[in-house]
Amino acid sequence: MALSYFIADTHLGLEYQDPVLREKQFASFLESLPEETAQVYLLGDIFDFWYEYKDVIPRKFTRTLGALARLADRGVKLFFINGNHDIWTYNYLQTEVGVTILPQPSVVDIGGVRFCIGHGDAIWHSTRMYRFMNAGFKSKVPQVLFSALHPRWAMLLGHSWSRHNRLTRYKSEDEKTIAENRQAIERDGSAWAESFQKDLEKKGEKRADHFIFGHYHLPLTVQLEGGGDFSILGDWIHNPDYMVFDGVSLKRETPVF
Repeated sequence: MALSYFIADTHLGLEYQDPVLREKQFASFLESLPEETAQVYLLGDIFDFWYEYKDVIPRKFTRTLGALARLADRGVKLFFINGNHDIWTYNYLQTEVGVTILPQPSVVDIGGVRFCIGHGDAIWHSTRMYRFMNAGFKSKVPQVLFSALHPRWAMLLGHSWSRHNRLTRYKSEDEKTIAENRQAIERDGSAWAESFQKDLEKKGEKRADHFIFGHYHLPLTVQLEGGGDFSILGDWIHNPDYMVFDGVSLKRETPVF
């Protein structure tokens, strides 16, 4: 029985609560994955900020990178989709850790079951300004300019920006706001998924059985009218979870620390 895991939004390195403990817990979780594990899909914002130079990578993630490398050495296939916080990956994860970078969204086939996966930002629920900024970060100009900074100042700037993460404001949001956000994600996300299904059919492709994304930090699963389901993974600060597929069923589980 081959197992496939889906994880998002661990936000390693975020200076909130206990970042060292969070990284230790995530690395321990990776180390504990059973021998039946065949694939691990990391769906973005695994790192709260990531930028790699040719010969320099960020500190704070040693345990996690080692755990991922050991999984790769075991023969586990590792896949990574960039989030809006770890958008600037180049070749370190591929060449040193054994990760394959996938575009967003990607449709993958696991034992004849189709999954549409991604981080979830700038797809179905984003402002024009956000899409403009996202496209800008992906262009070469800001990357070249950022690379010109000394790593000490670049990392200081990057982590300073990441401290504005909405995860640090979670407790200040009332239940009504959280409920409204959940309803909007369910409505807009499922509508996008239904449209995506139709696009697949137009191209003569099989519909997706499951949609899995992160980014919004509110765990939910919605059944789609045309068949299949749409899920959002929780974050590993307030709502830690992951999903696992055993070749037959897809389940949401909570990590045990």
